[in-house]
Amino acid sequence: MSGLPKAAIAGIGATEFSKDSGRSELRLAAEAVRAALDDAGLRPSDVDGMVTFTMDTNTEVALARELGVPELSFFSRIHYGGGAACATVQQAAMAVATGAAEVVVCYRAFNERSGRRFGQVQAGLAGEPTSTGLDNAWSYPIGLATPAAQVAMFARRYMHVYGATSEDFGRVAVADRRHAATNPNAWFYQRPITLEDHQASRWITEPLRLLDCCQESDGAVALVVTSAERARDLAGKPAVVAAAAQGSGPGQFTMTSYYRHDITGLPEMGVVARQLWQQAGIGPEDVQVGVLYDHFTPFVLVQLEELGFCGRGEAREFIADGAIELGGRLPLNPHGGQLGEAYIHGMNGIAEAVRQVRGTSVNQVDDVDHVVVTAGTGVPTSGLVLTAG
Repeated sequence: MSGLPKAAIAGIGATEFSKDSGRSELRLAAEAVRAALDDAGLRPSDVDGMVTFTMDTNTEVALARELGVPELSFFSRIHYGGGAACATVQQAAMAVATGAAEVVVCYRAFNERSGRRFGQVQAGLAGEPTSTGLDNAWSYPIGLATPAAQVAMFARRYMHVYGATSEDFGRVAVADRRHAATNPNAWFYQRPITLEDHQASRWITEPLRLLDCCQESDGAVALVVTSAERARDLAGKPAVVAAAAQGSGPGQFTMTSYYRHDITGLPEMGVVARQLWQQAGIGPEDVQVGVLYDHFTPFVLVQLEELGFCGRGEAREFIADGAIELGGRLPLNPHGGQLGEAYIHGMNGIAEAVRQVRGTSVNQVDDVDHVVVTAGTGVPTSGLVLTAG
């Protein structure tokens, strides 16, 4: 995206976050998009582009019918689950920059708690006649058949090499839940936890405890992307897309790339990080807020390292003194993250980044110039840098 005209997120919208929405995923998507358009001061007739995840069950044409969008000149889908989140904005920004569309809606909607639960074993995924089915066929028969089991293997190696402990992982959960406790839209509103609570929570797959794992949620989030110039004339303060990137590393598998020589890093996030800093013309020292994908706590530590906020293996020291909490040197996930607010495949994190840039977050950080956002880790992934317009 380097050198392309800037795009901006001009509107954000979401449903409530719950464990049983009581309505279809299509209706959730339509509600979130309506809210995002209202936030931007636009109408469905202004929309001419849509982007979502390959995993989303709502086709672009079905959503367009529900909303009354007359025509689409651009539509796209991103693969790799949560790794797609920031890439939906990248696709939208490229469409706007190239003239393929003028107003692009990015959306994600699911009943992930009351419907299909991603954290459960789905044996059929190892038998699909696809390359992904072939990949899964190597790991599923030996018990590596859930995201938690796969990340646990990575986490154990990281602990062995760098001396990290379960308490280090727990500090991420404590920070997220503390932020969620003051966010009325968070599922865990008014329910903070202590490190002792984390350590007392049951094992899911050692070394991951229950409170190391993100929650399962029903809900939807939508974003409206248009040119920065047009966004300045709309209802809400725009969040300019200063950088947007995707990345996949060597020897990439999903969910964990077991066959690499070293499984203590996330090189795909390193690919993203290099692009983000180059495109935005800044470095980690210029970031005031981080919204890092927190489906599992160990990967938050590794992301801090890959993004350059600290050295390899040093994240546990970086977070030890409250650095990632409000008032710290790098507040993370002021909305509560996926551990505390909701798990909407990272899209709610992008919405929080927009609020931080606007100055409207319930847990607002002072003097925000740049927010870095990441998407799912352990898979090919994506990231954003947002700044004020």
